[in-house]
Amino acid sequence: MGTELEWKLTVPNRKLLDEILACPEIQSRRAEEPRHYHMQSSYFDSPDRFLSRRRITLRRRMENETPVICVKAPLPGQADAFLRGEWELEGRDVRAALPRLVELGAPQALLEPQELVCLWKADFQRRAVLLRFEDGSACELALDFGTLSGPGGSIPLCELELERKAGAPEALLSLHRFLRERFGLEPQTKSKFARAREL
Repeated sequence: MGTELEWKLTVPNRKLLDEILACPEIQSRRAEEPRHYHMQSSYFDSPDRFLSRRRITLRRRMENETPVICVKAPLPGQADAFLRGEWELEGRDVRAALPRLVELGAPQALLEPQELVCLWKADFQRRAVLLRFEDGSACELALDFGTLSGPGGSIPLCELELERKAGAPEALLSLHRFLRERFGLEPQTKSKFARAREL
């Protein structure tokens, strides 16, 4: 099981995404060239929203040409809303992947719905780069631009994510504060899934 710890910031437009990536505070910490992905995410649930009501996200994402099935769910006894369990494996067949994901530690509740349908989608371009800090910690900066869609329509998506990859979170939080202040960004407390689910 992976443990996901990330923060999102809403970005007003694509041009500002470019400025953020190019700013010296990001460039000086860059450990690699930016990676480019076309992400197409499909979110699955039962018609009665069985998984959503339990705060479980079941997603199949095409990362360029690679299909990845992922489950995110609250960790038992964990009060931190930004910290969630995450389990994933490659594959196209969501139903067939569920027993293996449960074996990996995902919630047993995944196996309960008799019917699963794709209810929401996200289609976006991502630029991602690994950043390293002086204390030895690391995070991934992801810059996303595209659309979220659901039964009621679609909305634009433009945001950045900072996800801890190694070490303590203090340096990452300091960068988060800097980006908020330097570029006038607002926190985005809802996941892509949560926003799509409102459509």
